[in-house]
Formats: sequence, structure tokens, C-alpha cells
Amino acid sequence: MAKIVGGFQDPPAEVLAEAAAVFGLLASSARLHIVWALSQGESDVTHLADRVGGALPAVSQHLAKLKLAGLVRSRREGRRQIYYVDDPDIVTVVRVMVGQLTARETPSASSDRLREAGV
Repeated sequence: MAKIVGGFQDPPAEVLAEAAAVFGLLASSARLHIVWALSQGESDVTHLADRVGGALPAVSQHLAKLKLAGLVRSRREGRRQIYYVDDPDIVTVVRVMVGQLTARETPSASSDRLREAGV
């Protein structure tokens, strides 16, 4: 049974497990960068690899994982697969997190704080 604390009901365990799995996928800086890039607009794997500075096979593997999890979708355009993020909530989460950290401080200061927190 879900607890109600401060007027909010705790989500079911299944929902928390699914959210943790999504956050786990986005815990990779490479996959987060890919989702960030796709939140700006659709792209094929070649342009994504150039943008995120990754090797084509590695970016393809990351895209496959993101696609399998339902975070990224694709469509065929001629001989190319075009990737995009179809879920506005995922776009919002990524944009808010990256935007807040970018606006707040330098990445090294943030990394130092996370390291001190044991993350």
C-alpha cells in the first residue's frame, strides 16, 4: 500500500523501478548527450556521432539501447534512419537538468560536489 506523506501519495514500486531504469540509461554521459542533441531536433546517426564526438558504432549502440527503452524513435528516410525523441516529458527532464546545471555553475564545481556526496 502506498503511503501518503505531506499530501503526496508515493508511487507504486513498479513505477519507481521503471523511472530508475530510465535514469540509469541517462546516467551515461554519451546517451545523455545523444538525447540532449535529439531534443534539439531529429538527426541521423552520422550527424549525431559528429555532434557528440563519438564513434559511429558506439553511437549506434547507444541509440539501439535508447530505442529499445522507448526513449528514442526512428523513421526511415531513403537509406537513412532518422532518430528523434517522441516524448516531450523526456525532452523536458533532460533540458531542465542540463539547463539548471549549466546556468548554476561550472561542471568541475558540480563534479566536486557530487564526489563529496559520494555519488
